[in-house]
Amino acid sequence: MVVLYAVIAIFLFMTFVWMIAVKKDNYSIVDIVWGMTFMVTTAVVLLYSQEFNVVSWTIAILVYIWGIRLSYYLFKRNAGKPEDYRYQAMRKNWGDQVKLRAYRRVFLLQGAISLILSLAIFIGITQSDDIISLIPLYIGVVVWIIGFFFESVGDAQLRNFIDKPENKGKVMTEGLWKYTRHPNYFGEATMWYGISFVASSVPCGWLSFISPILLTILLLKISGVPLLEKKNAQKPGYAEYARKTSVFVPMPPKN
Repeated sequence: MVVLYAVIAIFLFMTFVWMIAVKKDNYSIVDIVWGMTFMVTTAVVLLYSQEFNVVSWTIAILVYIWGIRLSYYLFKRNAGKPEDYRYQAMRKNWGDQVKLRAYRRVFLLQGAISLILSLAIFIGITQSDDIISLIPLYIGVVVWIIGFFFESVGDAQLRNFIDKPENKGKVMTEGLWKYTRHPNYFGEATMWYGISFVASSVPCGWLSFISPILLTILLLKISGVPLLEKKNAQKPGYAEYARKTSVFVPMPPKN
């Protein structure tokens, strides 16, 4: 039943967000609520299961810190700016059917993906009445902190770089971006590996690692890295930067 309640909650939430996007005539809002979808699922699972213990609370706190920071960052980044180029292209391709197509193929699809990636939340919280060991929890928190550092610092460094007019059209190659072309995506995946470690403190918790594995595949092969790599390839110097710098996992730059 908890899965059904979560599905209903996400359906209603994404429908509400879509209505706001239509009213504001800007579909970029769907990016801002990505982290919020996991927060909604976490709240539903926690309240339904009534499992209030160290594992369930740890998972909830980690998800909420991640979700709030990401949503706030994206809100500030998008405030006062035109709709993202992806959604502008979507409007041209879908024409008069853009509203319903965006509802099904962007908003509801994102909600469905977030539910699939929330397996660690479902397992970790609903099974937390039978904790096997707290060692995975401690490991998970450390891994999550590492991921949070990469995502939050990477985002801040990029924002500071972009905000300087003299950097327009240039490639960010300093800070964490010197060691990975996508420190924010690496950080997001790492945080979810951390949450899965926490969830592995309970029976069958190892199944929760399906969540970060799927997220890593999504980021590397489908929605994250490929889109940005294609966009950034047009910038002068990006080919050389890509040759020297790891695409995902931080590594020392090549000579």
